[in-house]
Amino acid sequence: MKIDKIKKSGKKYKIVLEDGTEIKTFDDVIINYNLLYHKDIDDILLNKIIKDNAYYEVYNKVLNLISKKIRSEKEINEFLDKYDVDKNKIINKLKSINLINDKLFAKAYISDKINLSNEGIDKIKNDLLKHNIDLNIIEEELSKIDNDLINKKIEKLINKKIKNSKYTGYKLKYKVVNELINLGYDKYTIIEIYDSLDIKNDNLIVNEYDKLYRQLSKKYSGKELEYKINTKLYNKGFTKEEIDNIQKN
Repeated sequence: MKIDKIKKSGKKYKIVLEDGTEIKTFDDVIINYNLLYHKDIDDILLNKIIKDNAYYEVYNKVLNLISKKIRSEKEINEFLDKYDVDKNKIINKLKSINLINDKLFAKAYISDKINLSNEGIDKIKNDLLKHNIDLNIIEEELSKIDNDLINKKIEKLINKKIKNSKYTGYKLKYKVVNELINLGYDKYTIIEIYDSLDIKNDNLIVNEYDKLYRQLSKKYSGKELEYKINTKLYNKGFTKEEIDNIQKN
Protein backbone atom coordinates (compact mmCIF):
# COMPACT_ATOMS: atom_id res chain seq x y z
CA MET A 1 0.00 0.00 0.00
CA LYS A 2 1.45 3.39 -1.02
CA ILE A 3 1.39 6.70 0.88
CA ASP A 4 -1.05 9.04 -0.83
CA LYS A 5 -0.70 12.11 1.42
CA ILE A 6 1.37 13.39 4.31
CA LYS A 7 0.21 16.51 6.10
CA LYS A 8 0.80 18.29 9.40
CA SER A 9 -1.87 17.64 12.05
CA GLY A 10 -1.20 19.66 15.20
CA LYS A 11 2.07 18.44 16.65
CA LYS A 12 1.88 15.22 14.64
CA TYR A 13 1.70 14.20 11.01
CA LYS A 14 -1.16 12.47 9.28
CA ILE A 15 -0.25 9.81 6.73
CA VAL A 16 -3.07 8.87 4.35
CA LEU A 17 -2.70 5.60 2.43
CA GLU A 18 -4.21 4.86 -0.97
CA ASP A 19 -7.10 2.94 0.57
CA GLY A 20 -7.98 5.92 2.79
CA THR A 21 -6.38 4.52 5.96
CA GLU A 22 -5.06 7.33 8.17
CA ILE A 23 -2.09 7.02 10.50
CA LYS A 24 -1.13 9.81 12.89
CA THR A 25 2.57 9.75 13.69
CA PHE A 26 5.53 11.84 14.81
CA ASP A 27 8.26 13.60 12.85
CA ASP A 28 10.84 11.21 14.37
CA VAL A 29 8.96 8.26 12.83
CA ILE A 30 8.72 10.06 9.49
CA ILE A 31 12.51 10.59 9.52
CA ASN A 32 13.41 7.15 10.92
CA TYR A 33 11.54 5.29 8.17
CA ASN A 34 11.97 7.87 5.39
CA LEU A 35 8.22 8.08 4.91
CA LEU A 36 7.77 10.02 1.66
CA TYR A 37 4.95 10.36 -0.85
CA HIS A 38 4.24 7.14 -2.76
CA LYS A 39 6.45 5.04 -0.45
CA ASP A 40 5.18 1.48 -0.06
CA ILE A 41 3.93 0.54 3.42
CA ASP A 42 3.80 -3.21 3.94
CA ASP A 43 2.50 -4.97 7.08
CA ILE A 44 5.96 -5.26 8.60
CA LEU A 45 6.67 -1.53 8.24
CA LEU A 46 3.15 -0.66 9.41
CA ASN A 47 3.65 -2.66 12.62
CA LYS A 48 6.98 -0.88 13.22
CA ILE A 49 5.30 2.50 12.76
CA ILE A 50 2.50 1.55 15.19
CA LYS A 51 5.05 0.35 17.76
CA ASP A 52 7.17 3.49 17.41
CA ASN A 53 4.07 5.66 17.64
CA ALA A 54 3.31 4.12 21.05
CA TYR A 55 6.89 4.78 22.14
CA TYR A 56 6.93 8.44 21.05
CA GLU A 57 3.48 9.03 22.48
CA VAL A 58 4.74 8.09 25.94
CA TYR A 59 8.12 9.76 25.40
CA ASN A 60 6.42 13.07 24.67
CA LYS A 61 4.23 12.70 27.76
CA VAL A 62 7.40 12.32 29.82
CA LEU A 63 8.89 15.43 28.18
CA ASN A 64 5.75 17.33 29.09
CA LEU A 65 6.00 16.07 32.68
CA ILE A 66 9.63 17.18 32.96
CA SER A 67 8.92 20.55 31.37
CA LYS A 68 6.69 21.48 34.33
CA LYS A 69 9.12 20.42 37.05
CA ILE A 70 12.46 18.62 37.29
CA ARG A 71 11.93 14.95 38.16
CA SER A 72 14.01 12.22 39.76
CA GLU A 73 14.70 8.98 37.92
CA LYS A 74 12.42 7.20 40.39
CA GLU A 75 9.52 9.53 39.54
CA ILE A 76 10.02 8.90 35.81
CA ASN A 77 10.15 5.16 36.41
CA GLU A 78 6.89 5.26 38.36
CA PHE A 79 5.25 7.35 35.66
CA LEU A 80 6.35 4.90 32.95
CA ASP A 81 4.97 1.94 34.90
CA LYS A 82 1.53 2.98 33.64
CA TYR A 83 2.50 2.29 30.02
CA ASP A 84 3.52 -0.75 28.02
CA VAL A 85 6.77 0.65 26.64
CA ASP A 86 10.50 0.03 26.90
CA LYS A 87 11.19 2.05 30.05
CA ASN A 88 14.97 1.67 29.84
CA LYS A 89 15.03 3.01 26.30
CA ILE A 90 13.21 6.18 27.33
CA ILE A 91 15.19 6.66 30.54
CA ASN A 92 18.54 6.13 28.80
CA LYS A 93 17.60 8.62 26.10
CA LEU A 94 16.55 11.22 28.69
CA LYS A 95 19.79 10.64 30.60
CA SER A 96 21.82 11.11 27.42
CA ILE A 97 20.33 14.59 26.93
CA ASN A 98 20.56 15.39 30.67
CA LEU A 99 16.80 15.53 31.25
CA ILE A 100 17.20 12.89 33.93
CA ASN A 101 20.01 13.84 36.29
CA ASP A 102 19.63 12.98 39.95
CA LYS A 103 22.40 15.34 40.99
CA LEU A 104 20.62 18.29 39.35
CA PHE A 105 17.34 17.06 40.85
CA ALA A 106 18.86 16.97 44.36
CA LYS A 107 20.34 20.44 43.92
CA ALA A 108 17.02 21.92 42.73
CA TYR A 109 15.02 20.06 45.41
CA ILE A 110 17.27 21.31 48.21
CA SER A 111 17.17 24.88 46.90
CA ASP A 112 13.35 24.85 46.76
CA LYS A 113 12.98 23.41 50.25
CA ILE A 114 15.52 25.76 51.84
CA ASN A 115 14.14 28.89 50.19
CA LEU A 116 10.43 28.11 49.91
CA SER A 117 9.57 25.90 52.88
CA ASN A 118 10.17 25.54 56.63
CA GLU A 119 11.76 22.11 56.27
CA GLY A 120 15.13 21.39 57.85
CA ILE A 121 18.14 19.40 56.69
CA ASP A 122 17.12 16.04 58.16
CA LYS A 123 13.68 16.05 56.54
CA ILE A 124 15.10 17.15 53.19
CA LYS A 125 17.67 14.37 53.38
CA ASN A 126 15.05 11.71 54.18
CA ASP A 127 12.80 12.91 51.36
CA LEU A 128 15.65 12.70 48.87
CA LEU A 129 16.46 9.18 50.04
CA LYS A 130 12.82 8.27 49.27
CA HIS A 131 13.52 9.44 45.72
CA ASN A 132 16.38 6.88 45.64
CA ILE A 133 18.97 9.65 45.30
CA ASP A 134 22.48 8.40 46.08
CA LEU A 135 23.49 9.27 49.66
CA ASN A 136 26.84 10.69 48.50
CA ILE A 137 25.04 13.10 46.16
CA ILE A 138 22.66 14.17 48.95
CA GLU A 139 25.41 14.80 51.47
CA GLU A 140 27.57 16.63 48.94
CA GLU A 141 24.73 19.03 48.06
CA LEU A 142 23.59 19.49 51.67
CA SER A 143 27.14 20.35 52.72
CA LYS A 144 26.98 23.43 50.48
CA ILE A 145 24.23 25.03 52.60
CA ASP A 146 25.31 27.99 54.71
CA ASN A 147 24.88 27.15 58.41
CA ASP A 148 24.07 30.79 59.17
CA LEU A 149 21.08 30.55 56.83
CA ILE A 150 19.78 27.48 58.70
CA ASN A 151 20.32 29.12 62.09
CA LYS A 152 18.41 32.22 60.99
CA LYS A 153 15.54 30.01 59.80
CA ILE A 154 15.48 28.24 63.17
CA GLU A 155 15.46 31.55 65.06
CA LYS A 156 12.68 32.91 62.86
CA LEU A 157 10.59 29.77 63.36
CA ILE A 158 11.13 29.84 67.14
CA ASN A 159 10.01 33.46 67.36
CA LYS A 160 6.97 32.75 65.21
CA LYS A 161 5.92 29.74 67.26
CA ILE A 162 6.44 31.61 70.55
CA LYS A 163 4.26 34.45 69.30
CA ASN A 164 1.44 32.10 68.26
CA SER A 165 1.61 29.71 71.21
CA LYS A 166 -0.76 29.61 74.18
CA TYR A 167 1.97 27.96 76.26
CA THR A 168 4.89 29.43 78.16
CA GLY A 169 7.89 28.38 80.23
CA TYR A 170 9.12 24.82 79.95
CA LYS A 171 5.96 23.69 78.11
CA LEU A 172 6.53 26.32 75.45
CA LYS A 173 10.14 25.29 75.02
CA TYR A 174 9.23 21.59 74.88
CA LYS A 175 6.59 22.16 72.22
CA VAL A 176 8.71 24.50 70.09
CA VAL A 177 11.76 22.23 70.20
CA ASN A 178 9.74 19.16 69.23
CA GLU A 179 7.91 20.96 66.43
CA LEU A 180 11.21 22.05 64.91
CA ILE A 181 12.69 18.56 65.31
CA ASN A 182 9.69 17.24 63.34
CA LEU A 183 10.47 19.79 60.63
CA GLY A 184 13.94 18.27 60.32
CA TYR A 185 16.18 20.55 62.37
CA ASP A 186 18.92 19.41 64.73
CA LYS A 187 17.72 19.15 68.34
CA TYR A 188 20.84 20.59 69.97
CA THR A 189 21.03 23.50 67.54
CA ILE A 190 17.36 24.33 68.25
CA ILE A 191 17.92 24.28 72.01
CA GLU A 192 21.09 26.37 71.74
CA ILE A 193 19.32 29.04 69.68
CA TYR A 194 16.19 28.92 71.87
CA ASP A 195 18.27 29.42 75.02
CA SER A 196 20.13 32.34 73.42
CA LEU A 197 16.89 34.26 72.82
CA ASP A 198 15.57 36.71 75.38
CA ILE A 199 12.14 35.16 75.92
CA LYS A 200 10.23 37.13 78.49
CA ASN A 201 7.16 35.77 80.25
CA ASP A 202 6.57 38.74 82.56
CA ASN A 203 3.48 40.13 80.86
CA LEU A 204 2.15 36.67 80.13
CA ILE A 205 2.25 35.51 83.73
CA VAL A 206 0.78 38.76 85.03
CA ASN A 207 -2.14 38.52 82.62
CA GLU A 208 -2.64 34.83 83.34
CA TYR A 209 -2.44 35.35 87.11
CA ASP A 210 -5.02 38.14 86.98
CA LYS A 211 -7.36 36.05 84.86
CA LEU A 212 -7.09 33.03 87.18
CA TYR A 213 -7.52 35.20 90.27
CA ARG A 214 -10.75 36.66 88.91
CA GLN A 215 -12.07 33.21 88.08
CA LEU A 216 -11.01 31.29 91.18
CA SER A 217 -11.50 33.97 93.85
CA LYS A 218 -15.25 33.54 93.38
CA LYS A 219 -14.97 30.03 94.81
CA TYR A 220 -11.73 29.90 96.85
CA SER A 221 -9.82 32.14 99.21
CA GLY A 222 -6.62 32.27 101.26
CA LYS A 223 -4.10 29.43 100.94
CA GLU A 224 -6.52 27.30 98.92
CA LEU A 225 -6.88 30.07 96.34
CA GLU A 226 -3.12 30.50 96.20
CA TYR A 227 -2.62 26.75 95.73
CA LYS A 228 -5.22 26.55 92.94
CA ILE A 229 -3.68 29.50 91.07
CA ASN A 230 -0.14 28.17 91.48
CA THR A 231 -1.14 24.72 90.21
CA LYS A 232 -2.82 26.12 87.10
CA LEU A 233 0.10 28.46 86.37
CA TYR A 234 2.53 25.58 86.72
CA ASN A 235 0.43 23.39 84.42
CA LYS A 236 0.49 26.16 81.84
CA GLY A 237 4.28 26.01 81.81
CA PHE A 238 5.39 28.77 84.15
CA THR A 239 8.33 27.93 86.38
CA LYS A 240 8.22 27.90 90.19
CA GLU A 241 10.53 30.92 90.23
CA GLU A 242 8.20 32.89 87.93
CA ILE A 243 5.18 31.97 90.06
CA ASP A 244 6.95 32.94 93.31
CA ASN A 245 8.01 36.28 91.80
CA ILE A 246 4.50 37.22 90.69
CA GLN A 247 3.15 36.53 94.17
CA LYS A 248 5.82 38.71 95.80
CA ASN A 249 4.82 41.70 93.67
